[in-house]
Amino acid sequence: MARSRYLRAVHQGPDGGSGGLDPDAPEGLLTCLAAVSERIGRPAVLVAMDDLSAIAVARIAPRLGERFRIPHQPDGLPARVADKAELSRLCARWDIPHPETVIPASGAEAAEAAWGLGLPTVAKWSRPWLLPAGSGLRSTTLVHSAAEARRLYEHSDEAGCRLLLQRFLPAGPDTDWFFHGAFTRGGHPLLAGSGRKELSWPVRTGLTAVGRWLPDPAVEEAGLRIAERLGYQGILDLDFRRDERGCFRLVDFNPRPGAQFRLFTDAAGLDVVQAMYLDLTGQRVPEPVPWPGRVFVAENYALLAAVRGRQLPFRREPSAHLAPSRRAPAARADAGPGPGPGAAPGVPAGRRPGADETPAVAAAAPVPVPPAAAPVGADGPAGPVRVVPQGERGRVEAAWFATDDPKPFLAMLAAFLGRGADKGARVLRGVPAHGRRTARAVVRAPRQRAGGLTPPAPAAPPATAAEPDELLTR
Repeated sequence: MARSRYLRAVHQGPDGGSGGLDPDAPEGLLTCLAAVSERIGRPAVLVAMDDLSAIAVARIAPRLGERFRIPHQPDGLPARVADKAELSRLCARWDIPHPETVIPASGAEAAEAAWGLGLPTVAKWSRPWLLPAGSGLRSTTLVHSAAEARRLYEHSDEAGCRLLLQRFLPAGPDTDWFFHGAFTRGGHPLLAGSGRKELSWPVRTGLTAVGRWLPDPAVEEAGLRIAERLGYQGILDLDFRRDERGCFRLVDFNPRPGAQFRLFTDAAGLDVVQAMYLDLTGQRVPEPVPWPGRVFVAENYALLAAVRGRQLPFRREPSAHLAPSRRAPAARADAGPGPGPGAAPGVPAGRRPGADETPAVAAAAPVPVPPAAAPVGADGPAGPVRVVPQGERGRVEAAWFATDDPKPFLAMLAAFLGRGADKGARVLRGVPAHGRRTARAVVRAPRQRAGGLTPPAPAAPPATAAEPDELLTR
């Protein structure tokens, strides 16, 4: 990341475990962000990019003063929605479909719950960011016996959080969906959309390798309803799984942008991060121009998932069947006018590091976003390698994840250029679920990148040269 041409400067992050981010003692992050703010020299927009960062930033937000523009959240809200046990209670209270969940109070109750829910059963630690490094505990485990559930519960003290058991929902070709949205005060949507995960890595259980923007009323209604009930402000990423009866059940709530957030880029180049940036800086958010059918591809993971799952990375959807996405008007009545001639030039970066692990982001403010801006979500020094079907050109957002971990790339070469598909498949079994990450925070300075994969729109370019982003590392 430090070598990326999109970054202006690298800032050292707070010291300590987990990159210095301790949600119960965030003084290290506060000191670090204060120093970064001094170097920037003007207020900047701060957007958390992983759950731990969202929780830590929310707790120090009142102490950051005028240094950063931060989405206002009710006290402790990011921690509440990221807590899987609390999320199950919220869903029950607001009648949002959720997998049947049991929070056992003893090992015996864990064994009984596993048997009652049906085996195999999904076991989750309610606050996975508290799991100690090197403990061998995983945030989610598929348990196959009541005894295994009992043994897992015995690690509760070590995990530092509660264990919960959920009914297992089998994965299939049309079961995994997601919802992304940017919301202003009161949970009013600026930009939102639903999509389907067509390929994932690891297969059927991991991050999105290929996703498609597909409006679905049930998914969108659930996402909009929970944001409104919470009074949520900021960006969120929700994961749904369709059960055997066709009901979409909310399985995860991420209080930050998802890795595939660039999928929901409208026809004018507006995405959820840019919409949030404009809202926090008092600028008018343009009316979204829906672009359903758009595809997101993480090239290295898409190829791996296609080989392991023996699926094609693209499946065409008849455009006539794509209904318009449900959206609220994005132009706010209280939004201030765009900046005058003396305003700072540039655009908040629409691209970002693509993996879920990349934590906090800040962007310098305030600047206008010309509709013609269409940056491509690509990471890595040389940019992405695109293999785009002819019918999808101009509708595909490409990204290359985990460029600092060569194993997925080497495994891909072994699979496609080695001594045959069988050997390649054997190599793929040893590939990690996702690449290692070293970045803790990105400081977004204004910039403008012309061109891209979205169609141009009539808008004036910025008056002066653009500035790149800044990266805050561990």
